[in-house]
Amino acid sequence: MIALIACIAALIGVGVGYLVAKKINDAKHEIFVEQAKAKAKAIEYEAELVLKDAKNSVLNAELEAKKRYEDKVHKNQKDFNHKLDELHKKEQKLSHYEEQMRIQEEEISKSKRAIQDLHDDGLKLKKLYQDKLDEALRVLEHSAGLTQNEAKNLLLQKVEENSRAEIAHIVRKYEEEAKSEAKRRANYIIAQATSRFAGEFAAERLINVINIKNDELKGRIIGKEGRNVKTLEMVLGVDIIIDDTPGAIIVSCFNLYRRAIATKVIELLVEDGRIQPARIEEIYEKVCKEFENSILEEGQTIIMDLGLGKMHPEIAKLIGKLKYRASYGQNALAHSLEVAHLAGIIAAECGGDENLARRAGILHDIGKALTHDFEGSHVDLGAELCKRYKEHPAVINAIYAHHGHEEALSIECAAVCAADTLSAARPGARREVLEAFLKRVNELEEIAKSKEGIKNAYAINAGREIRVIANAKLVNDDEATFLAKEIAAEIQDKMQYPGEIKVNVIRELRAVEYAK
Repeated sequence: MIALIACIAALIGVGVGYLVAKKINDAKHEIFVEQAKAKAKAIEYEAELVLKDAKNSVLNAELEAKKRYEDKVHKNQKDFNHKLDELHKKEQKLSHYEEQMRIQEEEISKSKRAIQDLHDDGLKLKKLYQDKLDEALRVLEHSAGLTQNEAKNLLLQKVEENSRAEIAHIVRKYEEEAKSEAKRRANYIIAQATSRFAGEFAAERLINVINIKNDELKGRIIGKEGRNVKTLEMVLGVDIIIDDTPGAIIVSCFNLYRRAIATKVIELLVEDGRIQPARIEEIYEKVCKEFENSILEEGQTIIMDLGLGKMHPEIAKLIGKLKYRASYGQNALAHSLEVAHLAGIIAAECGGDENLARRAGILHDIGKALTHDFEGSHVDLGAELCKRYKEHPAVINAIYAHHGHEEALSIECAAVCAADTLSAARPGARREVLEAFLKRVNELEEIAKSKEGIKNAYAINAGREIRVIANAKLVNDDEATFLAKEIAAEIQDKMQYPGEIKVNVIRELRAVEYAK
């Protein structure tokens, strides 16, 4: 009985548990369904927002595109109107020019008619003059018993005697005008040439300094018992000075070409590190070939830059070699280039052949590239070289004439002579000229400073003028005039100078007071 009751209770418990579990499960399912619906609504709402944003973006893009289109149309219309206005203005100008041309044509036609009328009047006057002259001859012949030819000669003789003084006056007047015009024109041409060409200048030295990384290389360059340095000096033909100067070796030689080759050879040996007699000779031959090629290329480049056309390769090589030749400290190639440019400008101003003048200018000192290898003056060597390679006669004449061996026979030759003088004689071009110039300027200032009452003195205008500052408390106006005369007289007695030197004595008194 008890077992039956327990079974029934168990069944009831199971049933009640099932009902409770089902109820709980149904409740959970309803909650999940509600959550799913809520999420679906949220997603649907977000989708509506995104769709709305997309519609707004499309609308904004359409508005922006429409605005850009309208702006572009407006800009194009504005540009079109501007171009149209410019076209109208040009049409108006063209119409104005056409009207002016028509008026000028009418004036030219009137001038032609007037000229023709004057010509006809001149012919009439000439005929009238001839008739009057014949009549006068007949009167003379009738009254003096002379023939027509005798009367004509007598009349012409009297006219010549009466006109001789007037003719002489006219001739003298035009001679003076011609001289003045020639001098003015010459000064203008020289000024144009010098102002249109601004050349650089650097004085050549007699030594080259080679920098080395450490002083241990000096011992390797000297070699055992001086073998390497003796080989270098013998092969290169230069003096090599190795002293206590740190990190430097000095190469000395008057020949710029040999000195440049020696410098390059030593730099290559130092870079390579193998310094021995055989290697020295090998590097020397290699550098010599490189230099031969480089000077030929440089000469050809210069010829091309000057626009001189064809020129023999030997002459081109010698032009490049002028780079390693100097005269009184002035580089020969730089001098020749300067002369070529100046001669071309002067010849062009005078109506000559500009290219021929440049050709003569670059070749006028070509003989200087041969003076280290051949005997004779550079003038004779250069002339013989140009004759051998059939250069223009004006070039050969310029080579002779720029040193006064011949007269200048053409405008181009005269231009080269003038350019050579300008290039060589200007202050600073050559070392001896520069030294003399500096010495003269210093002497000028010292003479002025030696006078009592002088505060300072400045030589200006290339030494052709000196400004002397006097102490206003020690020198009055009358004494300033006397000082100027005294300084000028002492300069004239003690110095040698071309032209004249202007002496300005400046006396200035400044009264300074401060208001408090």
